[in-house]
Amino acid sequence: MSEVQTPPARPVRALPPPIHLTERAAARLRQLYATGQQGRLLRIGVGTKGCSGHSYDMSWVEAPGPGDETVTEHGATVVIDRKAILFLLGTVMDYEVQQLESGFTFRNPNEKGRCGCGESFHV
Repeated sequence: MSEVQTPPARPVRALPPPIHLTERAAARLRQLYATGQQGRLLRIGVGTKGCSGHSYDMSWVEAPGPGDETVTEHGATVVIDRKAILFLLGTVMDYEVQQLESGFTFRNPNEKGRCGCGESFHV
């Protein structure tokens, strides 16, 4: 009786993170984590709202949920909602300071359009 040969296992390739943080976003997160949000993490998700259908949702959590992905870049960590990962693949999270407002922004290659006010998007 001949022995069945199994092919050698392929090496597992690490997947890229679903989002990337710019240095400015990481610096702002480190500042928030060091002050009022000590011991918490920023969790990023995608909700259904707005005239275009989807919006970015950010909330503070004590720990990642089941299936959530953790991304650490430039010394800052964020948690990605597992249900939002496919919407966020390739997204760059930045922190912008403008004359009248400042906040986190998202450059998402999956967006096909945004509403007029810029608060919601569709894929």
